[in-house]
Amino acid sequence: MALEALSDHALHERFELLKGAEHHKNDLIMELLRRIDNLSNDYQQMSLDHQRETQFNREGQLRERQLKDELRKLQSFMNRDPFVSVLVDGDGMIFEDDMIRRGETGGKEAAARLWNEIKDYVHEKLPDVPSECRIVTRIYANLKGLADVCYKSGIVERANLLEEFYRGFTGSKILFDFVDVGPGKDRADEKITELFKLHLSDYHCHHIFFGCSHDNGYARLLEQYTEPTLTKRITLLEGVPFERELNSMRSQYTTVKFEDLFRTSKINLYNPLQNHASQPISSQPARAPSDIAAAQSVYQSPYQPIAGNNNPSPAPSNSSAMNPKAPSWASTANAAAQLASPPPTPTPAMSQPATSEEIPRNKYGQRIDPPTVYDREVVNRVRNLKLCNVHFLRHD
Repeated sequence: MALEALSDHALHERFELLKGAEHHKNDLIMELLRRIDNLSNDYQQMSLDHQRETQFNREGQLRERQLKDELRKLQSFMNRDPFVSVLVDGDGMIFEDDMIRRGETGGKEAAARLWNEIKDYVHEKLPDVPSECRIVTRIYANLKGLADVCYKSGIVERANLLEEFYRGFTGSKILFDFVDVGPGKDRADEKITELFKLHLSDYHCHHIFFGCSHDNGYARLLEQYTEPTLTKRITLLEGVPFERELNSMRSQYTTVKFEDLFRTSKINLYNPLQNHASQPISSQPARAPSDIAAAQSVYQSPYQPIAGNNNPSPAPSNSSAMNPKAPSWASTANAAAQLASPPPTPTPAMSQPATSEEIPRNKYGQRIDPPTVYDREVVNRVRNLKLCNVHFLRHD
């Protein structure tokens, strides 16, 4: 009986042990099932995310390919028709006299030489500019005023020769144009300034050649564009020496001077021939226009009144004939204003002894005065004030 009781007790213990193990087994199975459910949910979420990312990447790749195609087309369009711009103020940047005298033929030669000079400069100095770039040239000037200046200073034999010259210049190249702005203050300056700003912001324009060495007024324009990214796209053309303000800025820009293309001296309307200052016209032979042009050094303005005309003027008094001092700028301007004003009422004057010296004149009958000595800085300061000369000189 004792053995049987012991066996029963052992069986109960073993059952309890199995029952506890079964409980642990069930807990383990339940834990495993929960983990499987979590992993399954995570897998489903990851699968959805992966599908979404795959779809997004596929769409992104397609969009990137489309954008690359559009960028390639846009880049091709922006690189189409590259050009360099040549802007010249023709009132002060004047071609050499010998080319102007040959009229239309000289204009064609001037255009060809300018084109070759610009092309060679771009090829040698501007490697970033495409080799197939075109050259667009615009020259702005008052044609009638400039023609009168060239005629009365002896550069050309007839005034319409300058018109023929620029007709040949414009007709020789498709993108070369001369624009007659007509009379008026700063008309050429305003047109050149606006075209300069337009081309500087144009992606197709890779470089600007700016012919303005004779006029300090363009310093105001260049002062607005001093960033290195802009100054490297600008080259200043030198004809006559740079005026004071432009000369102080030239270190910020590249400058170039094309030899034997533009005049290197300003036109002098008064023809100050030194050897004519003390000899009458009757004792010297007539000079050719080339000889007269060789003595020119100062170009006042194509719009300034010409001192003297083709008709002989009255002989000067002894005081003026014997005075070797050159007339001042103010006296010259006053004399020009008096020529344009109505003749004053004659008044009795003291008689003066006659002089045996004759007034020197050139072959056109124009009076030849000695060179005028003046302070260039004072003249530039007065010019920048933009005064109304007619008002202050004639009180109109």
